[in-house]
Amino acid sequence: MTLEDRLLQSETRRYFFGQCGLGLGRLALASLLGDGLTRAATTKSSNPTAPKAPHFPPTAKNVIYLFMAGGPSQLELFEYKPKLQEYDGKTAPESLFKGKRFAFMDTFVKEPPKLLGTRREFKQHGKSGLYVSELLPNIGSVADDIAMISGVSTDNFNHGPAKCFVNTGSTRFGRPSIGAWVTYGIGSQSEDLPGFVVLQSGPRGPRGGAALWGSGFLPTAYQGVPFRSGGDPILDLSNPRGVTARTQEQTLEAIRDLNHAKMEETSDPEIATRIASYEMAYRMQTSGPELIDFSKESRKTLEMYGAEPGKSSFANNCLLARRLVERGVRFVQLYHTDWDHHADLSQPLEQVCREVDRPSAALIRDLKERGLLEHTLVVWGGEFGRTPMGEVRESNKVGRNHHIDAFTVLMAGGGVRGGQLVGGTDELGFQPAGDRIHVHDLQASILHTLGLDHTRLTFKFQGRDFRLTDVAGQVIPKLLA
Repeated sequence: MTLEDRLLQSETRRYFFGQCGLGLGRLALASLLGDGLTRAATTKSSNPTAPKAPHFPPTAKNVIYLFMAGGPSQLELFEYKPKLQEYDGKTAPESLFKGKRFAFMDTFVKEPPKLLGTRREFKQHGKSGLYVSELLPNIGSVADDIAMISGVSTDNFNHGPAKCFVNTGSTRFGRPSIGAWVTYGIGSQSEDLPGFVVLQSGPRGPRGGAALWGSGFLPTAYQGVPFRSGGDPILDLSNPRGVTARTQEQTLEAIRDLNHAKMEETSDPEIATRIASYEMAYRMQTSGPELIDFSKESRKTLEMYGAEPGKSSFANNCLLARRLVERGVRFVQLYHTDWDHHADLSQPLEQVCREVDRPSAALIRDLKERGLLEHTLVVWGGEFGRTPMGEVRESNKVGRNHHIDAFTVLMAGGGVRGGQLVGGTDELGFQPAGDRIHVHDLQASILHTLGLDHTRLTFKFQGRDFRLTDVAGQVIPKLLA
């Protein structure tokens, strides 16, 4: 055989193996395992969010995270402080703010700040006797189902980085969000809806935007998918005019076959994400409109939430969240904005409390009545709290500055023991009392309810293993039932 013939034979062999999408190793494996097992061994699942086994038996299957963007004032809502009332209007001791950093330090530099007692009445609720302000009477009515976590601390006093920290465990954008970590860790039970859904209400979106529910360096299959509570749940979900269902089906089949061929060649996980997203979008054209159709909900349920079909509101989003977890969605996050009250703790605070109080309590009550609360963890809280010192920006009006050392978060269901106060603060509500509770501890505890060990839920990126809680965090034992 001439050299030219041998080169031609070699190129022909390479072409054959390349077109088959096989290497010699795979052909050898085929002879040993047979065709069916070879496909199973060489083709990755086309659904990256399929359910996966947790590290240990979970107490929660789903999470609904009600995120109050802007930093709710715990001193107007949950922290009953008679001593702060007693010292209302008095100059704050320098020890409170010396060496501390606040978002607007010029407020405290011009003149020493004065302590500010709340103008709100507090009452004890339920058998547990938890204190809740008059601004949240409905949340107070489900106090025995709630664990109130007091004295939580975080790392940054500006809204964008602080929201990023609570949601991703880092003040730097680009890390995976908690919902992405959860779906990466245990997948989702829903085949017709994304594993991680985001709902927004309020006058604007939260500072930080999509980075708060992004997948960071994880495959994009795990990022949050924003839904709308009216019209099409997702924009452009409906077929364009003139495109029939059969035409669309044939198009998707052709795209899927091409993607599968490329995935066999490259083993790129992003191709699996692409395949799953096309298939999910196709199924959602049926499941999506049914999801937001409240016509089968009873009048009693709609009134309990204060929901109005077709309207974009926090109430509708709470009802939608319940419907999502009923359909197996793993992680649902609701963002409600306008909690940043520097200048006025009167009407603006009252308004936002009215928007969230009734539906927040209705969600807990509804989940409990349907037997879903036992396995659904509900979280309520923002990115930080507010100072016990007042902040005056307008005459006759007073607000509070950002405070990262002691704020309040609520949890209910999903293996959390309700009707208890976890942690605590000093008599002025400025510093934690007892054991320090950090945002990383909250994150570790949320993962724990889902059967995930936060130290083992890792992803290698740029040469090292990353995790949601970075190198910190511990589960809060008292929180769990």
